[in-house]
Amino acid sequence: MSRRLYLRGTLLATSALLILSGCRQDMHNQPKYVPYRSSEFFQDGLSERQQLVHTVARGELHEDAYLYTGKIGIKEGDRFPFPITQAVMERGRERYDIYCSPCHSRVGDGNGMIVKRGYRQAANFHDQKYASQTVGHYYDVISHGSGAMPDYGAQIDPPDRWAIAAYIRALQYARNGAMSDVPADQRGQLKDQSEMTTKDGVPLLRAIASGGNGGPESVPVGTSPTSPHPPQPGEPQEGTQKK
Repeated sequence: MSRRLYLRGTLLATSALLILSGCRQDMHNQPKYVPYRSSEFFQDGLSERQQLVHTVARGELHEDAYLYTGKIGIKEGDRFPFPITQAVMERGRERYDIYCSPCHSRVGDGNGMIVKRGYRQAANFHDQKYASQTVGHYYDVISHGSGAMPDYGAQIDPPDRWAIAAYIRALQYARNGAMSDVPADQRGQLKDQSEMTTKDGVPLLRAIASGGNGGPESVPVGTSPTSPHPPQPGEPQEGTQKK
Protein backbone atom coordinates (compact mmCIF):
# COMPACT_ATOMS: atom_id res chain seq x y z
CA MET A 1 0.00 0.00 0.00
CA SER A 2 1.37 3.33 -1.01
CA ARG A 3 1.90 6.12 1.50
CA ARG A 4 -0.74 8.24 -0.27
CA LEU A 5 -3.41 5.56 0.09
CA TYR A 6 -2.48 5.03 3.74
CA LEU A 7 -2.88 8.71 4.54
CA ARG A 8 -6.20 8.84 2.69
CA GLY A 9 -7.53 5.85 4.60
CA THR A 10 -6.36 7.32 7.91
CA LEU A 11 -8.06 10.62 7.09
CA LEU A 12 -11.35 8.91 6.19
CA ALA A 13 -11.28 6.80 9.35
CA THR A 14 -10.60 9.85 11.52
CA SER A 15 -13.42 11.79 9.85
CA ALA A 16 -15.81 8.89 10.40
CA LEU A 17 -14.92 8.74 14.09
CA LEU A 18 -15.50 12.47 14.47
CA ILE A 19 -18.88 12.22 12.75
CA LEU A 20 -19.98 9.26 14.85
CA SER A 21 -18.92 10.98 18.05
CA GLY A 22 -21.43 13.78 17.26
CA CYS A 23 -24.36 11.35 16.95
CA ARG A 24 -24.90 10.81 20.65
CA GLN A 25 -28.53 10.40 21.79
CA ASP A 26 -28.27 12.38 25.02
CA MET A 27 -30.70 15.07 23.81
CA HIS A 28 -33.02 12.55 22.20
CA ASN A 29 -33.14 10.02 25.02
CA GLN A 30 -33.49 12.45 27.90
CA PRO A 31 -34.05 11.22 31.45
CA LYS A 32 -37.62 12.54 31.50
CA TYR A 33 -41.09 11.33 32.35
CA VAL A 34 -43.83 11.01 29.78
CA PRO A 35 -47.00 12.74 31.12
CA TYR A 36 -48.97 10.56 33.55
CA ARG A 37 -46.29 7.85 33.61
CA SER A 38 -45.66 6.33 37.02
CA SER A 39 -42.45 6.90 38.95
CA GLU A 40 -40.47 4.82 41.42
CA PHE A 41 -38.51 7.87 42.55
CA PHE A 42 -41.36 9.57 44.46
CA GLN A 43 -43.14 7.90 47.33
CA ASP A 44 -46.61 8.53 45.90
CA GLY A 45 -45.67 6.77 42.65
CA LEU A 46 -46.59 9.77 40.51
CA SER A 47 -44.20 11.52 38.17
CA GLU A 48 -46.22 14.77 38.24
CA ARG A 49 -45.75 16.87 41.33
CA GLN A 50 -48.94 18.12 42.96
CA GLN A 51 -49.53 21.82 43.57
CA LEU A 52 -48.29 22.93 46.94
CA VAL A 53 -50.97 23.74 49.47
CA HIS A 54 -51.90 27.45 49.72
CA THR A 55 -50.09 28.38 46.50
CA VAL A 56 -51.58 30.00 43.38
CA ALA A 57 -50.22 30.02 39.84
CA ARG A 58 -48.76 33.33 38.74
CA GLY A 59 -51.51 35.61 37.42
CA GLU A 60 -54.35 33.36 38.63
CA LEU A 61 -54.96 34.70 42.13
CA HIS A 62 -58.29 36.36 41.19
CA GLU A 63 -58.40 38.08 44.56
CA ASP A 64 -61.27 40.32 43.46
CA ALA A 65 -64.01 37.68 43.39
CA TYR A 66 -66.65 40.11 42.11
CA LEU A 67 -64.52 41.08 39.10
CA TYR A 68 -64.28 37.45 38.02
CA THR A 69 -67.77 36.23 38.93
CA GLY A 70 -70.17 39.18 38.81
CA LYS A 71 -71.67 37.90 42.04
CA ILE A 72 -71.70 38.86 45.68
CA GLY A 73 -71.95 35.51 47.33
CA ILE A 74 -74.53 33.75 45.15
CA LYS A 75 -76.40 36.93 44.15
CA GLU A 76 -75.69 38.75 40.89
CA GLY A 77 -74.43 42.24 41.62
CA ASP A 78 -75.60 45.49 40.04
CA ARG A 79 -72.42 47.54 40.16
CA PHE A 80 -69.25 47.66 38.11
CA PRO A 81 -65.94 46.60 39.66
CA PHE A 82 -64.10 49.57 38.10
CA PRO A 83 -65.03 53.07 36.87
CA ILE A 84 -66.80 53.20 33.52
CA THR A 85 -64.88 55.71 31.44
CA GLN A 86 -65.20 56.74 27.81
CA ALA A 87 -62.39 54.32 26.95
CA VAL A 88 -64.27 51.47 28.63
CA MET A 89 -67.44 52.33 26.70
CA GLU A 90 -65.56 52.39 23.40
CA ARG A 91 -63.99 49.03 24.21
CA GLY A 92 -67.40 47.65 25.17
CA ARG A 93 -68.90 48.80 21.90
CA GLU A 94 -66.08 47.23 19.91
CA ARG A 95 -66.38 43.87 21.71
CA TYR A 96 -70.19 44.00 21.55
CA ASP A 97 -70.15 44.60 17.80
CA ILE A 98 -67.82 41.64 17.31
CA TYR A 99 -69.35 39.02 19.59
CA CYS A 100 -72.92 40.13 20.37
CA SER A 101 -74.33 42.06 17.42
CA PRO A 102 -74.54 39.07 15.04
CA CYS A 103 -77.43 37.78 17.18
CA HIS A 104 -78.60 40.76 19.27
CA SER A 105 -78.05 43.39 16.50
CA ARG A 106 -76.12 46.64 16.80
CA VAL A 107 -79.00 48.26 18.73
CA GLY A 108 -79.69 45.29 21.01
CA ASP A 109 -83.20 44.44 19.80
CA GLY A 110 -82.43 40.74 19.19
CA ASN A 111 -82.76 40.92 15.41
CA GLY A 112 -79.17 40.41 14.36
CA MET A 113 -78.16 39.08 10.97
CA ILE A 114 -77.88 35.48 12.23
CA VAL A 115 -81.42 35.64 13.61
CA LYS A 116 -82.69 36.99 10.28
CA ARG A 117 -81.13 33.95 8.64
CA GLY A 118 -83.03 31.45 10.74
CA TYR A 119 -81.20 31.26 14.05
CA ARG A 120 -83.22 31.23 17.25
CA GLN A 121 -84.58 34.63 18.33
CA ALA A 122 -82.05 36.41 20.52
CA ALA A 123 -82.89 38.42 23.62
CA ASN A 124 -84.18 41.96 23.12
CA PHE A 125 -82.29 43.98 25.70
CA HIS A 126 -85.01 46.64 25.61
CA ASP A 127 -87.74 44.30 26.84
CA GLN A 128 -88.54 44.89 30.49
CA LYS A 129 -87.50 41.32 31.31
CA TYR A 130 -83.93 42.04 30.24
CA ALA A 131 -83.77 45.76 30.99
CA SER A 132 -84.43 44.97 34.65
CA GLN A 133 -81.51 42.51 34.87
CA THR A 134 -78.40 43.48 36.81
CA VAL A 135 -75.08 44.11 35.09
CA GLY A 136 -73.75 41.11 37.01
CA HIS A 137 -76.33 39.00 35.19
CA TYR A 138 -74.97 40.06 31.81
CA TYR A 139 -71.45 39.28 32.98
CA ASP A 140 -72.54 35.82 34.13
CA VAL A 141 -74.35 35.02 30.88
CA ILE A 142 -71.33 36.06 28.81
CA SER A 143 -69.16 33.87 31.02
CA HIS A 144 -71.34 30.74 31.12
CA GLY A 145 -73.96 31.10 28.39
CA SER A 146 -77.72 30.78 28.73
CA GLY A 147 -80.26 28.78 26.73
CA ALA A 148 -79.20 28.65 23.08
CA MET A 149 -76.42 31.17 23.70
CA PRO A 150 -73.00 29.55 24.22
CA ASP A 151 -70.50 30.81 26.74
CA TYR A 152 -67.85 33.29 25.63
CA GLY A 153 -65.52 32.83 28.58
CA ALA A 154 -62.68 31.67 26.33
CA GLN A 155 -63.09 34.47 23.81
CA ILE A 156 -63.75 37.49 26.04
CA ASP A 157 -61.56 38.47 28.99
CA PRO A 158 -63.29 39.41 32.28
CA PRO A 159 -62.67 43.20 31.96
CA ASP A 160 -64.12 43.11 28.44
CA ARG A 161 -67.22 41.28 29.70
CA TRP A 162 -67.85 44.17 32.07
CA ALA A 163 -67.24 46.64 29.24
CA ILE A 164 -69.86 44.85 27.14
CA ALA A 165 -72.30 44.90 30.07
CA ALA A 166 -71.75 48.65 30.36
CA TYR A 167 -72.41 49.14 26.67
CA ILE A 168 -75.60 47.06 26.84
CA ARG A 169 -76.77 49.31 29.66
CA ALA A 170 -75.95 52.33 27.49
CA LEU A 171 -78.07 50.89 24.66
CA GLN A 172 -80.95 50.46 27.09
CA TYR A 173 -80.63 54.02 28.36
CA ALA A 174 -80.49 55.29 24.78
CA ARG A 175 -83.80 53.58 23.99
CA ASN A 176 -85.67 53.86 27.27
CA GLY A 177 -83.92 56.60 29.20
CA ALA A 178 -85.75 59.57 30.64
CA MET A 179 -84.64 63.16 31.10
CA SER A 180 -84.39 62.49 34.83
CA ASP A 181 -81.53 60.06 34.08
CA VAL A 182 -79.44 62.93 32.71
CA PRO A 183 -77.44 65.03 35.19
CA ALA A 184 -79.15 68.39 35.66
CA ASP A 185 -76.11 70.38 34.52
CA GLN A 186 -76.04 68.51 31.18
CA ARG A 187 -79.70 68.58 30.19
CA GLY A 188 -79.37 71.88 28.36
CA GLN A 189 -76.85 70.30 26.00
CA LEU A 190 -79.32 67.70 24.69
CA LYS A 191 -80.96 68.00 21.30
CA ASP A 192 -84.09 66.52 19.88
CA GLN A 193 -83.49 63.72 17.36
CA SER A 194 -84.87 65.88 14.58
CA GLU A 195 -82.16 68.45 15.35
CA MET A 196 -79.30 65.97 15.29
CA THR A 197 -77.38 65.54 12.05
CA THR A 198 -74.45 63.45 10.90
CA LYS A 199 -71.88 64.07 8.20
CA ASP A 200 -72.97 66.45 5.43
CA GLY A 201 -75.99 67.57 7.48
CA VAL A 202 -77.98 64.35 7.02
CA PRO A 203 -80.70 63.88 9.70
CA LEU A 204 -79.77 61.32 12.33
CA LEU A 205 -82.76 59.02 11.81
CA ARG A 206 -82.18 58.85 8.07
CA ALA A 207 -78.49 58.08 8.60
CA ILE A 208 -79.33 55.26 11.02
CA ALA A 209 -81.93 53.81 8.67
CA SER A 210 -79.61 53.82 5.67
CA GLY A 211 -76.59 52.56 7.55
CA GLY A 212 -74.52 55.43 6.20
CA ASN A 213 -74.83 59.08 5.31
CA GLY A 214 -78.47 58.58 4.37
CA GLY A 215 -78.85 60.03 0.91
CA PRO A 216 -82.42 60.47 -0.36
CA GLU A 217 -82.21 57.25 -2.36
CA SER A 218 -80.91 55.24 0.60
CA VAL A 219 -84.15 54.98 2.59
CA PRO A 220 -87.32 53.81 0.83
CA VAL A 221 -90.44 55.80 1.55
CA GLY A 222 -92.45 54.36 4.40
CA THR A 223 -89.53 52.79 6.31
CA SER A 224 -88.15 53.71 9.69
CA PRO A 225 -84.84 53.02 11.42
CA THR A 226 -86.40 50.11 13.29
CA SER A 227 -88.17 48.53 10.30
CA PRO A 228 -87.02 44.91 9.88
CA HIS A 229 -86.95 45.28 6.08
CA PRO A 230 -87.96 47.79 3.40
CA PRO A 231 -91.38 47.37 1.72
CA GLN A 232 -91.38 44.79 -1.02
CA PRO A 233 -93.23 45.12 -4.34
CA GLY A 234 -96.93 44.63 -3.71
CA GLU A 235 -96.49 45.03 0.05
CA PRO A 236 -98.45 47.89 1.73
CA GLN A 237 -96.30 50.76 2.98
CA GLU A 238 -96.45 52.16 6.46
CA GLY A 239 -99.62 54.20 7.03
CA THR A 240 -101.66 52.33 4.41
CA GLN A 241 -104.19 49.58 4.88
CA LYS A 242 -103.95 46.27 3.11
CA LYS A 243 -107.03 45.64 1.01
